[in-house]
Amino acid sequence: MLATRAIERIRESIGYRELLRNLVVRDLKVRYQSSVLGFLWSLLNPLLMMAVFTLVFTVMMPNNKIEHFPAFILCALLPWNWFTSATMGSISSIVGNANLVKKVYFPRELLPVSVVVSNGVNFLLALIVLFGLIFALGVPLRPTIVLLPAVIIIQALFLLGVALFLSALNVFFRDTEVIMEVLILAWFFLTPIFYDIKMLFPAYERLLYWLNPMASIISSYRLILLNGSWPALDFMLRTFGISLVALVVGYLFFVRLSPLFGEEL
Repeated sequence: MLATRAIERIRESIGYRELLRNLVVRDLKVRYQSSVLGFLWSLLNPLLMMAVFTLVFTVMMPNNKIEHFPAFILCALLPWNWFTSATMGSISSIVGNANLVKKVYFPRELLPVSVVVSNGVNFLLALIVLFGLIFALGVPLRPTIVLLPAVIIIQALFLLGVALFLSALNVFFRDTEVIMEVLILAWFFLTPIFYDIKMLFPAYERLLYWLNPMASIISSYRLILLNGSWPALDFMLRTFGISLVALVVGYLFFVRLSPLFGEEL
């Protein structure tokens, strides 16, 4: 029954695609309307973070042996920033639009989905900086770049599942945002952003990829953009499978609880 309801909701949501577009445009306008640099912050923020990590791990700690370290860092920071901004933004997407939810009918899932999509737009803009850095460092782009859209889609599926689950949970458990701030900080250090997982945890590499989908996604970006190597088929299929499961579980959870949103809000 729940699966049938979910399929019907998906069909209904497709009919509201114009509303989704408007929500995404609204999110982008609200984010940058009071900013002097506007969307350029999407480019400057990861560059500044990359500069800090590069300074720390190549100048202050010069034993770093990772080749093209600035690009190595940026390849991870951009998808990680998409993950954190989409996750934290989606948590309050239902509660923050309580008046709209209680007064107007529309598929409620469009609210967290719009947050993921709007932050995805920022991610795509920031890729311009990454490609510029790769070019500046003399790293050749190889045929593996054709897999970039596939990796982006896999990450989007995972983020949608997380966003739907947490946005619904936050309606009933308002401490979700505070708890996630702590968990994401821990998650950051458990994800190979500024280190190579093969160097620190060679014996547990496969296990860590299973337990941490973001580690697998970031590894895929690095393989196709920096290393120019094709990710193993089982690795890609496993990452896709985990992301798909996250989406299905998150959406079913959202559909199950959404009829109760009005009472709780």
